[in-house]
Amino acid sequence: MKKWTLILIFTLLFNQILWAAPPEFSGGVNNEFEYKEVVFLSGEPVVFKGEINVTEKKDETEKKVTYKFTLTPEDPGISGKLTRNVTVTTTYIPKTEKGQTIADTEVTRYTETISIGQDTFKLEDIQFSQSDIIDNRPAADFYSGNIKARKYYTINGNQGTAYVDITGGDVGYENFWGSTETQIIDYVYTINRKAQGEEEDNLSWEGTVRVQVSDSTTKSLRYSPNEANYSSFNGGYIKTTNQEMVSRYTYNLPRKTDDGFDSRRRDEDSISLRAAMVPKVERLIVPKFRDTGGHWAQQDIEKLYSLDVFEGSDTFFIPDAPMTRMEFVKAVVKASNIRVEEEATKKSTSRKKKNEVEEVIFIDVKSSDPNFQYIKDAYNKNIITGNEEYKFRPNDGLTRGEAITILIRALGFENKAPAPGYRTAFADDRKIPNWARDAVYMAAEIGIVGGDEHNNINTGKKMTRAEASAMLVRFLNFLEKDLQKDYRENIIYFN
Repeated sequence: MKKWTLILIFTLLFNQILWAAPPEFSGGVNNEFEYKEVVFLSGEPVVFKGEINVTEKKDETEKKVTYKFTLTPEDPGISGKLTRNVTVTTTYIPKTEKGQTIADTEVTRYTETISIGQDTFKLEDIQFSQSDIIDNRPAADFYSGNIKARKYYTINGNQGTAYVDITGGDVGYENFWGSTETQIIDYVYTINRKAQGEEEDNLSWEGTVRVQVSDSTTKSLRYSPNEANYSSFNGGYIKTTNQEMVSRYTYNLPRKTDDGFDSRRRDEDSISLRAAMVPKVERLIVPKFRDTGGHWAQQDIEKLYSLDVFEGSDTFFIPDAPMTRMEFVKAVVKASNIRVEEEATKKSTSRKKKNEVEEVIFIDVKSSDPNFQYIKDAYNKNIITGNEEYKFRPNDGLTRGEAITILIRALGFENKAPAPGYRTAFADDRKIPNWARDAVYMAAEIGIVGGDEHNNINTGKKMTRAEASAMLVRFLNFLEKDLQKDYRENIIYFN
């Protein structure tokens, strides 16, 4: 078995995000040890497996990825080999005022030779174009794009030609908690074979293949009890990072006979591939609060503390105390993994130089405040806004309406609500303020919030630290699980 090799060189700002993207655009899957894809140029599906080497270089303006494939048929009864060297370059064009980025991709190098049995297919030309739009949201980047390409092969030098027209698209997201890219690509094969200088009808054929392939990386938390009785702690959380690829090829090809191909009779079927990386396991810090044992929100609080999303003393978390606006915004910034500029934070907390002007975002949050940078970043990313007096009110109690609005703004979903004039499904719909209505609607749609026993959403109710913890865990579950389901299972299995 050949070993799969991956070399990544990152200079991008968010280099801790694990990028999930299927290799090239051939529908293949891989783990650390092996790569597989299905090849159809012979008129029949042939699974190839072997080694893939991927080298990636990326900065804020450009990404260059080089793939090197060396594959052989999985079936030992089929002789053959595939060698392919590909370099694709993506150029990023930021549209900062729109909060979006355009990514244009082109092939700068592509060589390929495929031998199956007695036939050798050599790539003579490829035309390729891909363009994506990326919506840069605070909690996640969402993107969607289109692919158009055409490959031209010669068969055994001068015995025929093969054209493969490729049309499709990709859709995906990436955030600190996971990433998924799903590609749906249609291939149209036109094979013209010749015998003694004339076209051979029974050797020429046309067929179609649809590939649906998805690459997902997710992080999950699991509690691990301490098996020892005499220990200073009962247990703690384990963060596990999983990466899995799934692929399905659905094909419509002519029936192969002893004399060639019968285009009037068709072979229609599908082939599925799956590969998973070995999970990465990380132990997290252990909470030792004395006031959360048996509390209804104990697990939520301990998860967030282990992830360094919420802070507390070594002994007490005070779950039933009010959650302040400052504490919640800081927690959302941490949960979304929005990078806080450490140097700027250090500078803001150091003694100011003479005649240096103090930076002001809100008049009630000084730049010397140790949490100033969290507030600044949340403001710059439109997660929070001030009132007409340019005040943030950092120590005020957080209401449910404010918390919901902050979370939906972090996702960038506030504009997905219906046109104004709609009603929510909550019994106290009339009490929902206009500034929170869109967020409440979307939060209910994606399952972050629900009504109480009377189906009231209670947007004006002040939240405790425990209630805020529970809402934040549901927010993280959405980033971890629901997005992957929407971008993978819902597309591949229901499209």
